[in-house]
Amino acid sequence: QVQLVESGGGLVQAGGSLRLSCAASGRTVSSYAMGWFRQAPGKERESVAAITRSGGTTYYAASPKGRFTISRDNAKNTAYLQMNNLKPEDTAVYYCAARTRDLIYGTWSGPYDYWGQGTQVTVSS
Repeated sequence: QVQLVESGGGLVQAGGSLRLSCAASGRTVSSYAMGWFRQAPGKERESVAAITRSGGTTYYAASPKGRFTISRDNAKNTAYLQMNNLKPEDTAVYYCAARTRDLIYGTWSGPYDYWGQGTQVTVSS
């Protein structure tokens, strides 16, 4: 079992940047594939990005692709989501998720076994 805690959210102006962190319990995060999701007010939860257990392959939804970067530091048991050129439509609660089975093409959006509590990202204009 793994526990996930997101941090790094906040209020930023359009065009600004934030880096979200997802701290995982245990001695290593490398046993889990990781994903980032978000849910905006009045919208369904959507996949944002994902990364394989080794960190060798990443996936992105169409909207944030080119602006967001997912990464991981297994030594720190932490996954990250670097968000650049933020837009008001990026405003949402962002969730970190983990799954024990690795991701392959076509599986990056789920299912996931563990979820964090979420961190609020608000982009003003």
